[in-house]
Amino acid sequence: MGRFQDQVALVTGGGQGIGRAISFAFAREGARVVVADLDEEAGNECVDEIQAQGGKARFVPVDVADEAAVQRMMGQVEAEFGVLHHLCNNAGIGYTAPLDQLPMEAFDRVIAVNLKGPLLCVKYGLPLLKAARGASVVNIVSTRALMSEPDTESYSASKGGLLALTHALAVSLGPHKIRVNAISPGWIETSSWQKRSARREVVLTERDHLQHPAGRVGRPEDIARAVLFLSDPEADFITGINLVVDGGMTIKMIYEP
Repeated sequence: MGRFQDQVALVTGGGQGIGRAISFAFAREGARVVVADLDEEAGNECVDEIQAQGGKARFVPVDVADEAAVQRMMGQVEAEFGVLHHLCNNAGIGYTAPLDQLPMEAFDRVIAVNLKGPLLCVKYGLPLLKAARGASVVNIVSTRALMSEPDTESYSASKGGLLALTHALAVSLGPHKIRVNAISPGWIETSSWQKRSARREVVLTERDHLQHPAGRVGRPEDIARAVLFLSDPEADFITGINLVVDGGMTIKMIYEP
């Protein structure tokens, strides 16, 4: 018996990358996993592999920026399960461009997926989360909510907004016994967790690893374990936090020689 046996977990962007690892982690702990993704190839492949390992999962195609699509997805969850114990808002996109070359439609799309999407999922999933009588929401943010590289205004703004949305939701939903937390991953190498047709070999150098006080670049499994920790009912006194999972990279001071 897993710690989430027969509970329902929905993971957006759950078909590949960090989301895929989260979907597998919930399934291994006995949850019935709803893998929600815009990429049908990735979503179906993820579900097939979970089921091949004895887990329970189903795929729901969705664009989380589309309000009607999110409503339909939550309607499907309600019709099949009637409850939602765990919501992980993981779906996200990026766009890198110098500010004077940034198309506003690209900025709007990043905000719509990364910030509006999680809000829509909580809004329309709220009746199902309430029905769980002790639900958990985990938003996958980024260390880019706290620090930036050049030309990442769209992504950084969306993740900073999601971090603020996390603590706002935690306060609003606390009376309904719904906890809301954030995880901010750092450098996570996701190549082995992509759909098969998109996997590419990535060679990491010793320098890459040693940039991290923990001694290595992160893996999707690191984030998945953090999601399970925050989702566990034994973490019922933890809400509104941002758990930075980055191998210590953001606390390491760097001086130019």
